[in-house]
Amino acid sequence: MSDEYDTTPFADHTSQETAAPPADQRGSVQYGVGPFTIREVSLLGVWLLAFIVSFFSIWVDGPGSSALLDLGSVWSSGIDWVLTIGVPTVAVFLIVLRRFSPDGIRRVGSLAVDQFASVAFSVSAVVWLGVLWTNVARGIQTGLWLSSWVVWLEFFLMVAGVFLTVLAPFIRPFDEDFLREEQVLAHRNARPVRPVTPRPTTPRPRPAAAAPEASPYGEAPEPAYAPRAAEPVGEQVGVEAASDDATAAFPFAVEEEPAAAAPAASQAFWALSPVERDVVDENGFPVFTVGPTAWALVIEDRGDRFVIRHEDGRVGYLTDVSGVTRG
Repeated sequence: MSDEYDTTPFADHTSQETAAPPADQRGSVQYGVGPFTIREVSLLGVWLLAFIVSFFSIWVDGPGSSALLDLGSVWSSGIDWVLTIGVPTVAVFLIVLRRFSPDGIRRVGSLAVDQFASVAFSVSAVVWLGVLWTNVARGIQTGLWLSSWVVWLEFFLMVAGVFLTVLAPFIRPFDEDFLREEQVLAHRNARPVRPVTPRPTTPRPRPAAAAPEASPYGEAPEPAYAPRAAEPVGEQVGVEAASDDATAAFPFAVEEEPAAAAPAASQAFWALSPVERDVVDENGFPVFTVGPTAWALVIEDRGDRFVIRHEDGRVGYLTDVSGVTRG
């Protein structure tokens, strides 16, 4: 009886369902501390320690230093607190606000919250490094060390903040915050740069051909190839033969006739659009508009589009030529 209703397969099936997911699927589930991830909790801890330490004096209370300095904290040293601890505090506040209000402030200017935090901690680390560098250089030259332990600790805390913001996508397990981020459109200030179109130039008019100078020997004689008065010929064949002989003897005289007449497609004309339409450049970006209130000068008709010149010299393409009235 026990063999017929053996529950061993069911026990094995249950154990397989509750087992830990394979290594390639663990990135789909992320555990943290409350509503925050491990990286965010670490960043909050770094900021909290730096915020508490910022209330201690950044100057050494020693002989000679108390007479020169007020021995105050960074909060009492002018506006140094803005970049040293103020901007990182704003960045951490935005990270906390993002968790409790996802539809709240999602970017600062063109920067996302994580990007702003990277900039904030990087700038703060550089400022603390400048203070530390000045203290070391002054101590080597004069032997007087004025900065306290606060400067050293604040610098290393801000460097830790840089690791948790700038370098976090490359450090495990902090990179899990960036593996399954939602794809959103870039801010207009963070989009790729718009290509610059060269400004169209108005072609300069060509100078008129100079008249031939008068010959010092009087009027030029008749060209040797000028046709003479032809006597009437009885047969049409003789006329055609004479014409062919003149063409073969002087081919350059025949080539001048087609150049005198320009093709009708290249002649400029006026056009009136029934509605307001964009005239674009080679890349498809609008240059100017034409509409039913004013005629536009078309300098070339390409069949499916018109090449239009604006009154200020700009040139573009009207791709929608339906219903356009020609003038």
